Amino acid sequence: MDSSSSSGRMNEMKEEIKPHVLVVDDSLVDRKIMEKLFINSALTTAESGQKALELLGHGENRHTNINYQGPKINLVVTDYCMPGMTGYDLLKKVKESSGMKEIPVIVVSSENVPTRIEKCLKEGAQEFILKPLKPSDVKKLRCHLQFTQPIRGRICIGR
Repeated sequence: MDSSSSSGRMNEMKEEIKPHVLVVDDSLVDRKIMEKLFINSALTTAESGQKALELLGHGENRHTNINYQGPKINLVVTDYCMPGMTGYDLLKKVKESSGMKEIPVIVVSSENVPTRIEKCLKEGAQEFILKPLKPSDVKKLRCHLQFTQPIRGRICIGR
């Protein structure tokens, strides 16, 4: 086997590995929009913060832990305003957990409230993005998807 064919297969294998994004939003329409925007990622959706925690293996029904059964979650994108557990509450739970705190969390909202944005960023959100999300917003998030361990202080090009 020559080296050019083996390096070609290695490149194909790298291209097949897609980052795994967990999208959390109580709105079915918004989840469907994000499915289309994150077309180049493996995507799992949840309709609530509690369901997201279960999928991450930290809820009441731990048997649905996708990190245990499948690929590791590389990014969580959560709506801020949801009934029950807000996106901010989910962010806090993720960042307080030793097993999840390194997962980058992006908070999205249709409301531009500076104190809310500041609170989420202080709590550890990598980004706070206003809805509706656009392809350019998803493009900005690429740097959070490139690494399985986020690097503190990394600057995303295109902000």
